Amino acid sequence: MLASRGAIIAATDDDVIVPPNWVENLVRPFARPDVMAVTGHVLPLELETASQQAFEAYGGLGRGYDVREFTSGWFAWFKRQAVPTWELGATANSAFRASVFADPRIGMFDEGLGAGTPAGVAEDTYLYYKILKAGYTLAYEPSAWVSHRHRRDDGALRHQLDAYSAGHVGYHLTTLFGDGDLRGLLHIVIGLPRGYIWRVRERAARRSTYPMSLLLTEVRGHLRGPWAMWQSRKRVRRLGHSSPTGTTTLPGLAAVSPSATPAPDVRPAGAVRRTDASPG
Repeated sequence: MLASRGAIIAATDDDVIVPPNWVENLVRPFARPDVMAVTGHVLPLELETASQQAFEAYGGLGRGYDVREFTSGWFAWFKRQAVPTWELGATANSAFRASVFADPRIGMFDEGLGAGTPAGVAEDTYLYYKILKAGYTLAYEPSAWVSHRHRRDDGALRHQLDAYSAGHVGYHLTTLFGDGDLRGLLHIVIGLPRGYIWRVRERAARRSTYPMSLLLTEVRGHLRGPWAMWQSRKRVRRLGHSSPTGTTTLPGLAAVSPSATPAPDVRPAGAVRRTDASPG
């Protein structure tokens, strides 16, 4: 991010293939000034192995074919459950206004989360959390699709799901201790066990092909989540941040004032289905 020079920063992964019109479709929602982030659909490149099929049964990375928007109203709608920002997409297919990283309410990606850290993942979901909490809009644009190469073998998939699970807990602990959001604690204590029970029931009723061995991998990852998060925070304290969180000014961009308010919605009513009153 610090090396970027443009007003919009697009992100993808090294195991993703993008079509020729990907960037054009991804940046289209930025025509509205209140949109600070855009995510797109992620399709499987291939489903040739049992592991690749199991990852899709797990939930995959795609988020459907409906155009949606997520606002501060959607963020506030959740009273007794965590805000499901993990359902908004991933940095495998996303773009951001560079100025959002200069907003002191948001800052850069949390270096205690994400690939290469003990926590494993969730730097993107926490960034989405902070963007919505600050009052901005995140748009989901399914026409900006990419193809993702899922892990082909069981060992690689287990490692991935273990990291996902540990990072998921790390994300909720971050919102709990960093933002004072008790909804994260409720999700760890109540939401995750309910999710396990639901998967067991779906499997028992033959409505799912998701292997129980992978569910156990998830449970183990969730249980080690607090330890992984503690190790990640220790690592950041030891190595330091790449830049002061919340005070970074990207080249050519002025820092955003904490009192700044998002621009009004200028799109005609009915242009898209907004997701600002309920999770839908």
